[in-house]
Amino acid sequence: MSATVFTKDLSLGKQGEAFAASYLKGLNYKILVTNYRCRCGEVDIIARDGSVLVFVEVKTRRGASYGPPQLSVTPFKQRQISKAALTYLSQNRLMEENARFDVIALVLRNEEPIVTHIKDAFELAY
Repeated sequence: MSATVFTKDLSLGKQGEAFAASYLKGLNYKILVTNYRCRCGEVDIIARDGSVLVFVEVKTRRGASYGPPQLSVTPFKQRQISKAALTYLSQNRLMEENARFDVIALVLRNEEPIVTHIKDAFELAY
């Protein structure tokens, strides 16, 4: 991946999500939707990894002082993401699709992201 410098001009979360989308494209994922929102919650990235629909939560931190970013995907957050995913699947008549939930955790070190990609990070929770 090319050198990416995070700046203070845009929100850290938005930059992390843009970086994660680029990272996934580099892995041959097809990005379908970014920042999907419904009244139940939000999904940062919805992508396709081959035949699997992937709902991705992106967490970005400037350092590790609060612990690894993936720990902030709490059971409550997992339920919100799950509800939003179910809404997306229903709206798009995709309830029979294979799907999974991934988490991409980014920790900046000298403004360069260290990536942890957790596939199948959690099960559907509602």
